[in-house]
Amino acid sequence: MNTIEQLKVGEGIAPVQLPPVTPDVLVQYAEASGDHNPIHLDEDEAKRLGLPGIIAHGMWTMGNLTKLFTPYYEEGFLQDYQIRFRGMVFLGDIVTLQAKLESKDDQLLTFQVSASNQSGADVLKGKAIFRLAQ
Repeated sequence: MNTIEQLKVGEGIAPVQLPPVTPDVLVQYAEASGDHNPIHLDEDEAKRLGLPGIIAHGMWTMGNLTKLFTPYYEEGFLQDYQIRFRGMVFLGDIVTLQAKLESKDDQLLTFQVSASNQSGADVLKGKAIFRLAQ
């Protein structure tokens, strides 16, 4: 494995593919986060509210994005990240997380980050700033 510091602008770090989204995962996330909105837990309620079915918590997807940087935490830390949600994640979806180095400025590495579903549709995009330890 290369170090994150060795990356060149335009290169990506290894993508992370999450297992299919299951009801159990969303129940666990709801318990941990306190977000028990029925659109994440109850199929009938989600449909009654106009959705095609249960959707994953957006923050679940966003939180998983940090897994991209887990192998590099001995080199520094994720200082900041900002994302925009682009689509919904449904039960059974397989989400792939990706990051590409956009710029290097002294100790700060700025990445374009994204998450997409098994069809290749983006469900979120944004930027993450990784600060190298000194």
